[in-house]
Amino acid sequence: MKTAQDIILAPVITEKSMSGIADKKYTFKVAKDANKIEIAEAVAKLFKVEVAKVNTISVRGKEKRMGRYSGYTASWKKAIVTLKADSKPIEFFDGLI
Repeated sequence: MKTAQDIILAPVITEKSMSGIADKKYTFKVAKDANKIEIAEAVAKLFKVEVAKVNTISVRGKEKRMGRYSGYTASWKKAIVTLKADSKPIEFFDGLI
């Protein structure tokens, strides 16, 4: 059984993801094998909020070159979590806006 900390790895802090906070949409880097139900339960447990829906995106690794050598960055999974209208905002993101 995975804990909530094993599922939610890190917040995604970009200009686009921060603009979604006004609509109660929060973006997280999550475990590649986590499903939407596990992600919703982990966010609800960690931040004590009510989750309305979860959208997931598998992000491909990009090709990077260092001189004549090339390789790929690691692929990862991103989750956009939408909170219910009556739910309180996640306090962690308040200081970042």
